[in-house]
Amino acid sequence: FKGGDTCEYLLSSGRFLGEKVWQPHSCMMHKYKNSEAKNCLIDKHIVFIGDSRIRQLFYSFIKLINPQVKEEGIKHGNIPFEDKSASIKVDFLWYPEVNGSMRQRIKSWTEGSVPKPHIIVVGAATWSIKIHNGSNEALAQYKINITSIAPLLEKLAISSDVYWVLQDPVYEDMLSENRKMITNEKIDAYNEAAVRILNSSSRNSKAKVKVFSVSKLIAQETIMKSADGLHLPESSRDTNAMILMNVYCNKIMKPVDGSCCQPQPPLTLIQKIAFCFFTLSIIGYLIISLIHRNNYRKNKSCTDLESGEEKKPAISTPNVSTLEMLLHCFCKLGLIMTYFYLCDRANLFMKENKFYTHSSFFIPIVYILVLGVFYTENTKETKVLNREQTDEWKGWMQLVILIYHISGASTFLPVYMHIRVLVAAYLFQTGYGHFSYFWIKGDFGVYRVCQVLFRLNFLVVVLCIVMDRPYQFYYFVPLVTVWFMIIYATLAIWPQIVQKKANGNCLWHFGLLLKLICLLTCIYFLSYSQGAFEKIFSFWPLSKCFELNGNVYEWWFRWKLDRYVVFHGMLFAFIYLALQKRQMISEGKGDPLFSNRVSNVLLFISIVSFLTYSIWASSCKNKTECNELHPSVSVVQILAFILIRNIPGYVRSVYSSFFAWFGKISLELFICQYHIWLAADTKGILVLIPGYPMFNVLVSTFIFVCVAHEISQITNDLAQIVVPKDNSTLLKRLLCIAGFFSGLHFFSAMQDQSRH
Repeated sequence: FKGGDTCEYLLSSGRFLGEKVWQPHSCMMHKYKNSEAKNCLIDKHIVFIGDSRIRQLFYSFIKLINPQVKEEGIKHGNIPFEDKSASIKVDFLWYPEVNGSMRQRIKSWTEGSVPKPHIIVVGAATWSIKIHNGSNEALAQYKINITSIAPLLEKLAISSDVYWVLQDPVYEDMLSENRKMITNEKIDAYNEAAVRILNSSSRNSKAKVKVFSVSKLIAQETIMKSADGLHLPESSRDTNAMILMNVYCNKIMKPVDGSCCQPQPPLTLIQKIAFCFFTLSIIGYLIISLIHRNNYRKNKSCTDLESGEEKKPAISTPNVSTLEMLLHCFCKLGLIMTYFYLCDRANLFMKENKFYTHSSFFIPIVYILVLGVFYTENTKETKVLNREQTDEWKGWMQLVILIYHISGASTFLPVYMHIRVLVAAYLFQTGYGHFSYFWIKGDFGVYRVCQVLFRLNFLVVVLCIVMDRPYQFYYFVPLVTVWFMIIYATLAIWPQIVQKKANGNCLWHFGLLLKLICLLTCIYFLSYSQGAFEKIFSFWPLSKCFELNGNVYEWWFRWKLDRYVVFHGMLFAFIYLALQKRQMISEGKGDPLFSNRVSNVLLFISIVSFLTYSIWASSCKNKTECNELHPSVSVVQILAFILIRNIPGYVRSVYSSFFAWFGKISLELFICQYHIWLAADTKGILVLIPGYPMFNVLVSTFIFVCVAHEISQITNDLAQIVVPKDNSTLLKRLLCIAGFFSGLHFFSAMQDQSRH
């Protein structure tokens, strides 16, 4: 289902999500702030012409520019408004009937040196029905008058945006006696006449008067709340004003979450190069496949005519060359990236705004948790945070985060605070996992570092190229990457202290603790010195990686939000491995982690701590204040969960293979959701099948999960090729990668120059 003309959809169709959120058909509507409205309308002149209903729309529109405006102008007269700071003029002209006076005013803009308004909003009919008591003669005269005005509006529409507002229905039971003649039947007749005449007068589709008919749909749902049965309630006219703002401003301001009326962005130079590369990869792979297929046919077993037996070829399974594997991976990746581009950059599929309800978040959560329990299996090992358990942990956390994103639950503060703990838990695992590896293995080689960096960053680098987004946009990957490098630097810098060395002399443990204290001091200093942090990451080439919208503030905010949790993960790993080495914990199958008494006490404290944190998070009233406390207290719930999950032996001995499967592709799921599950860079929801929300989610989710799984396999295959174990070969590959990024930077600079 093609997205089509989203401007036309915005002006003509949609539905309510809940009671107050309007969802246009096929596209997303941006909620404009005062500053954004001023930036869009700077040096503009807007005119509203019509009756009291248009006056209502006029007031709602100017309140988007200045919310302090009060509705205290002359009721049956012209009302001017001016914002001198942005040189914006908005006028309401009182013309309650479509007649000669209205025609004369419109004609004055088409002749002589009178400056034309940039936006003209016109609409009237109810006064004609009221004054002439709903007579058929009045309707006939209305048609004549619109017929005479239509060519003038068409002429204005060549250089200005002209909107004809159709008449909203009325709530007949609430109308006063002097308005009883205004019936919905009459209103429909007047609307039908206006639409027919305006459409027939349009000879040039580019200079067409736009019919604002969506107000009619909004009124059908809300007119019952009207104070007098004729005028719309405030929330409805505010929605109409916001629609007008989206129609005009989206193509100028290009908001990410305002896909209505936005043209498809042109392909950048880097995107064109990427397209050519993937096309060549697909062609190359097809050629090699055809050659192999031809060779296979030649070597195919043939029947011996004398004996009647088959002769098998000498080689039954030919070795796949590195080039073929490389082309195969890039062929699949090229097809997947095409799907990404079509979903979130081309105007091919529809997008919708998110709308949060408690049921849309909690029902799927309960469902997946119950489903996860059905896939319970025994673990291969019963150690604390063993591989199956950490995969399970990542899996269920990722599924909860996905549900959080698609349901728009960030607007509900208690849910937001709990999700922040899940993000912190990922970083905790980063600290725990990498510290444990370096401490136990003592492997600080370049191969290990390159493998980790490649697996973390490959997909994001490709998406930055294909989707034309900065690296910092996918904030979690830069966050994990930087913390990995910090962990590596902390342990690799002289003196290198590893478990083998520390076992020989206990003093090395104090040396490692000293390193961790130095790390904590640096983290503390940077968290309270925004200037120093921004200076470090504003140097080239770091600035190219961590800037977003021209500064590194977003990066500082993301880093600061979970600044201590990686350190907590490293410290936990150190304490746990020390206790394990000294056999102070029992990790046998079915055995509690400590003695029964200690285990029961710790389990009780953990449950109380877990619930206490949840109560505190649920009682949060201010997001800023809670975010300030989060870095220090999030570890409480993380440690409580680890102890609850690992102290009882029978709980530690089982895991959910369902969650573990998702855990193995959690990074790909987190990144892919930006463009092929959500839409508009996570601001909305991708709509593959309009009109069937649940079926749409099922289909898009199935494709999304399959794609994430495929990308995980592609990344693993390419990691073996791009990052070989042989040091000399690895050095050559690193030089190639450096050349690739140099070229990328060169083309990026060319792009920026052409844009400016």
